[in-house]
Amino acid sequence: MRRGERHRLGRTRIENLERRHRALQALRHFFDDRGFVEVETPAIVPSPGLDYHLEAFEVGHTGGPRYLHTSPEYQMKRLLAGGFERIYQICKAFRRDEQGTFHNPEFTMLEWYRTHAGACEVMQDTEELIASIVRRLSGGTTLVGTDGPIDVAPPFARMTVAQAFARYADVDVFEVLPDEERFFRLLIERIEPNLGREQPVFLTHYPASMASLARLTPEDPRFADRFETYVDGIELSNGFGELVDPAEQRIRLERDQARRRTDGRAVYPIDERFMAALEEGVPPSGGNALGVDRLVMLLIGSRDIADVMTFTTEEV
Repeated sequence: MRRGERHRLGRTRIENLERRHRALQALRHFFDDRGFVEVETPAIVPSPGLDYHLEAFEVGHTGGPRYLHTSPEYQMKRLLAGGFERIYQICKAFRRDEQGTFHNPEFTMLEWYRTHAGACEVMQDTEELIASIVRRLSGGTTLVGTDGPIDVAPPFARMTVAQAFARYADVDVFEVLPDEERFFRLLIERIEPNLGREQPVFLTHYPASMASLARLTPEDPRFADRFETYVDGIELSNGFGELVDPAEQRIRLERDQARRRTDGRAVYPIDERFMAALEEGVPPSGGNALGVDRLVMLLIGSRDIADVMTFTTEEV
């Protein structure tokens, strides 16, 4: 809203925000009932992550550059090294240059981790979480999707990235992989719109090069123990069997730095306290990051993230 604009939200948006409140209550209830501890970690950090496709907001130089985090992952894994076994966090995350129907530079993220687990266990958490929230808010397990009802009762469907590229793009994923621009264009234009239309689907087994923080699958090191959750064509979460080997993690982070440097992108520091935590020892673990705003969108049948936020960046 700009100066002179009306500030009344309207009944529909108020109702949406009330449903958002109930969804957050249900979310906390789910994790609390399963022995998870809710934690808070700092939003201002020395490294916002080195994911090639994410850009961060720099906010100062107190003892070195500081950034708003793009995810609380590094600090939460430090808590796993410190002795926590099941933790979750609901927080704001910040990603520069992300604006659109499903994106806002400041958004709400749910992130959780459990030790002695991998992607399979976290996928089970995810499907049970979504079904639980839908059930508590609607009394059933059905969402109103774009093309009809979507049944969110577990278990969700599973499809590998290779299967998805073969089915929806009619190509071999390893033929496409050297051309990353083409990989993501096919993923966004041909594959994602088909995912999760009748029931949610986990897209699994990403190529190893597509996951700098996930372990490789033990049965086939060409693939990472990574999955994404799709409902009604919308990516809802991104989860891993976590990489906890400090030597391998440093190699990957340095590779990510080199790639960003070569392509003229901002090069963020490696978080050395995060690395020290891995060296101290993080148990085998699984984790997931889920977009809360997108989940609420699906709950109310909306296709615009603005419908479930108090104010978007453009309205502040």
